[in-house]
Amino acid sequence: MKKGLFFIVILCSFNINAQDTLSELLKKYNDNSVLYISAEALAMPKTKAVLLDAREPREFEVSHLKKAINVGYDHFNLDSITALISNKNENIVVYCSLGIRSETIAKRLKSAGYKNVFNLYGGIFEWKNKNFTVYDSEEKETENIHVFSEAWSKWVTKGEKIYE
Repeated sequence: MKKGLFFIVILCSFNINAQDTLSELLKKYNDNSVLYISAEALAMPKTKAVLLDAREPREFEVSHLKKAINVGYDHFNLDSITALISNKNENIVVYCSLGIRSETIAKRLKSAGYKNVFNLYGGIFEWKNKNFTVYDSEEKETENIHVFSEAWSKWVTKGEKIYE
């Protein structure tokens, strides 16, 4: 998967500025094989789901959704998920920065037989842009948001952008 992420980063460095809207960006990189869930729908108290963060540990430590489990992207291990989530009918929401890496991970979960897998539309960036809370490595609320790269940072409009 490392090569896939490298390819996405290279493509994005050339094409990110050509995208006018988040919808256009996601259409360019995703095939919509996984249903999206909006930040507003996920934030509703009645929405129950296991949250899987498909970003790398350094991103997760800066900011993540409450009770999310960091599964990574470069070293994603499907066996660890099947050990953790044995019920293939469990509601699962996968997210990353914008919803591109998370679609890849969500597709792998669907291929493994998970039935109710969703991709968070716009990822943690959209979550933060909609004024929902994110948490740091100590599970404290934070305004910091790991932006993955300078190019991706344009999609974050709220919070403090962290590049480390």
